[in-house]
Amino acid sequence: MAYTHLTPDELVLIESYFHIHQPASKVAGLLKRSRQTIYNVYHALEQGKNALDYYKQYKQNKSRCGRRPIVLPDDQTRYIQKMVNQGWPPDVLIGRGEKIIDCSARTLYRKFKNNEFNILDLPMKGKRKPNGHQEKRGKQAYKRTIHERNARYQNFDEEFGHLEGDTIVGVKHKSAVITLVERLSKAIITLKPAGRQAKDIELTLNHWFQTFPPHLFKTITFDCGKEFSNWKSISNTNDIEIFFADPGTPSQRGLNEHSNGLLRKDGLPKSMDFREVPESFIQSVASKRNHIPRKSLHYKTPLEVFLSHVRQDDLSSLI
Repeated sequence: MAYTHLTPDELVLIESYFHIHQPASKVAGLLKRSRQTIYNVYHALEQGKNALDYYKQYKQNKSRCGRRPIVLPDDQTRYIQKMVNQGWPPDVLIGRGEKIIDCSARTLYRKFKNNEFNILDLPMKGKRKPNGHQEKRGKQAYKRTIHERNARYQNFDEEFGHLEGDTIVGVKHKSAVITLVERLSKAIITLKPAGRQAKDIELTLNHWFQTFPPHLFKTITFDCGKEFSNWKSISNTNDIEIFFADPGTPSQRGLNEHSNGLLRKDGLPKSMDFREVPESFIQSVASKRNHIPRKSLHYKTPLEVFLSHVRQDDLSSLI
């Protein structure tokens, strides 16, 4: 049972019993308190103090209780400030271990919550939609579903080379960016098409696949957007299998959806017209995220994991 401290009302009662010479043992029974607790108050009253003096001393003693706050050295504070400005979350700072931080990830998160680093732009918490939410938009426009993919690739979750794809649109839905994520390494690729039409998406993807060795990627899983209606041509040209998630189930492409949120946060907001920015900028946003270690990758960066799965011969052709 947790110990409960004496209340001001109890201290006044104890003081009254003291002045009428009630034994401390009897007072302890009446208040259902330990004898030692009553004796401590009696000793203070015998020294000429009153209940208010005892309570003030108790509050002063209590203010010195508890663990002292952790104050990090200046070099560690500067390092944390620098890396978080580059997009590193607090748990990665601790887990990656590039520099010793004299606190746990939980304590570091608490410091951010208390605004000790003047940075509020931490990764999003919580869910955008409640459990049980059912999306009512869209319909199954294409026949090659994600269920065929799961049946065809038994080791899908452990294999390298499976992509999830989507587009993020700019202001007034006039521009778009193609986003691809390799599932095993979580590496993000951003491509800038000339427009939002299916033919624009097809040309951009075909050009991008030509820069990689054949058969490096096995599948792509898209949503049911009209911009991917030329999927058969893309599949045949690049010898890659393309599948589609069920309508209204972004959770089937959860990694891609999460990556899109990070890209929005890092520099590709909905208010931006992507036609007015160079492709180098769009690619730099993804590059920044690919150089940030991920806890799910054992604190390696997506780029490090991606390159570790590329053969030396293929790697030399990419470089």
